[in-house]
Amino acid sequence: MKQQPLVSFILTDYNLPPQLLCDAIDSILRLNLQPSEREIIVVDDGSHESPMNDLLRYGDEIIYVRQKNGGVSIARNTGLTMAKGHYVQFVDGDDMLLKVPYDHCLYILRHHEDADVVMFDFTHDAREEQPPFSVSDKTSGTALMRRENLRGSACCYLFRQAVRGQLLFTPGIEYGEDEEFTPQLLIRAEAVYTTNAHAYYYRERQTSAVHQQSAERTDKRLADHLTVIRRLHTLADRRPHEERLALQRRVAQLTMDHIYNTIVATHSADRLDQTLEALRGDGLFPLPDHAYTTKYVWFRRLTNSRLGRQILLMALPNMNRER
Repeated sequence: MKQQPLVSFILTDYNLPPQLLCDAIDSILRLNLQPSEREIIVVDDGSHESPMNDLLRYGDEIIYVRQKNGGVSIARNTGLTMAKGHYVQFVDGDDMLLKVPYDHCLYILRHHEDADVVMFDFTHDAREEQPPFSVSDKTSGTALMRRENLRGSACCYLFRQAVRGQLLFTPGIEYGEDEEFTPQLLIRAEAVYTTNAHAYYYRERQTSAVHQQSAERTDKRLADHLTVIRRLHTLADRRPHEERLALQRRVAQLTMDHIYNTIVATHSADRLDQTLEALRGDGLFPLPDHAYTTKYVWFRRLTNSRLGRQILLMALPNMNRER
């Protein structure tokens, strides 16, 4: 009987240069995993040209599936329904896993059999960190969310498939789909271990979707983020007390980010006023009076006054350009 893989790696691809996709696959093959311990699923989300010819060299090292273009949420859902591993790791097809720090994450799995989630960090530097790496004491996902801000990307979580249950990504959301998925994943997790290892290499490409700056894409990005916030806000009201408090903190953080992104992306006082009115109608503004972080406290104070909002409109776009 074929051994169940330890980890299913789900790679998503849409019109990527084939070499980048191969780099992502090669980074997985370099990990400290036996062939029987890994499963690599490549989901081609309807690319204009199939990368299959470039993937033939991998033979049965990978599972390749091509589907009609539906967006990254549907592509990841396809991978999730196919995955047979105990654990799941998402990898965007133009990124890579870094061997030394990611092997540390695998070490955590092997030495903590109760691990539901291992949460690590990402980097824009392809050079690999060297040990020692830290690892936290075990905590529940709910407790973690109540005291800390999350790493939004689903690619920073190595998680047990059984803990996910029936949780999937929401089709149609192109931006912020991770922000809806990861809080729901964590409130299901009883044993979470976090590490400071920067195990995921996020490749910044100007042609990627997050860097598209047209007015249409900006509107779509902001609309998707607001949809995610509203869905999590509704979900929080239906959860038990501790989970509700954890989700409410995440909703407040995402709402702050949404206001920030509206200012930076539009530079418009009218657009900001419209956004705040929409949030007010959903009971999301003013921001809750909690001392989550120093940044949150100051941002809340500034957004609560007309003068404060004017300061943010003048300062934030300039700060963003300088970065």
